[in-house]
Amino acid sequence: MTDLTQQLKNYRLTTAEIFYRLPDYPELLQTFVWQELDLAPKFPVLGQFLNFWETNLEGRLHSVTVASSGLIKPAELRFVDGEFFWQ
Repeated sequence: MTDLTQQLKNYRLTTAEIFYRLPDYPELLQTFVWQELDLAPKFPVLGQFLNFWETNLEGRLHSVTVASSGLIKPAELRFVDGEFFWQ
């Protein structure tokens, strides 16, 4: 499915900041930023990625912060009262 098709099906640009611990240094937190088109509020694509992370990577997840925004939305226009002259 193309990005435009996904956006028309209400997929949103989703960004997740993932905090995780390395096995060799469990007292340190590392970060990883993940970004994809996903469906809010259940985020199935992010869920698949996190399941992959837990089963295939050694870094133990600490926390995940998620932000989501629709890319296709009504135009945000406002009228400005004034005149502009160009010379």
